[in-house]
Amino acid sequence: MENTKVDALLSVQKVTKEFGGITAVSDFSMDVYPGEIHCLIGPNGAGKTTVFKLITGVHQPTYGRILFKGKNITRVSTSRKMKMGLSIKMQVPGVYSELTLRENIRIAAQNFIPKKELEKEIERLIDVVGIRNLGNPLVKNMSHGQQQWLEIAMALAAKPDLLLLDEPAAGLGPDETEFTAGLILELNRQGMTVLFIEHDMNFVRRIAKDVTVMHNGSKFAEGTLDEILHNEGVAQIYLGKEAG
Repeated sequence: MENTKVDALLSVQKVTKEFGGITAVSDFSMDVYPGEIHCLIGPNGAGKTTVFKLITGVHQPTYGRILFKGKNITRVSTSRKMKMGLSIKMQVPGVYSELTLRENIRIAAQNFIPKKELEKEIERLIDVVGIRNLGNPLVKNMSHGQQQWLEIAMALAAKPDLLLLDEPAAGLGPDETEFTAGLILELNRQGMTVLFIEHDMNFVRRIAKDVTVMHNGSKFAEGTLDEILHNEGVAQIYLGKEAG
């Protein structure tokens, strides 16, 4: 029978990662399709961040393979993966605190944007993430939330097809969390595919369309947000009273 579903943008296939005698990720598979907002959830130590590091090339899998746009990127360097269209914002902002907002974006964009278009692109990215009202402060004088939005702008400078976000709501207040949710939804409406890790289930409810649940390094459940929220096993073991 002909499969009418589009090909996965990212396909993690039976990936295992061992550190010495410890198996951090075991036979884990996940597909992310174009246009999705896909969330990876699970308790601390479930293996979520290790999966992100395998996808981005920080770690190499012991077994299995990872495809991006149909190409095997399992052993491809992080920098090469970025040039192929994969970008990440980690939980702890990787910004240059002694430099200005614009200088940070310039550093992130300079390897992806022609020099004559660089300044225009910096201004565009500032508007995309909604931080024009800040002016051009030193990053060390920006709030945690503002630094998170700056780093999203820096990740977008690579013009990715897939944006990875590691706990984008971590450490944010309610207004900042809502702003971040709106930003991700707007990026998705404009065509960005997003894969993110998150513990804040209210945030997951706000933006996720598809969810993969990890436990002890393996996939425990997967489905639409509604399916996961009504999965009794997920509710009891991972989400507790937050499930609805």
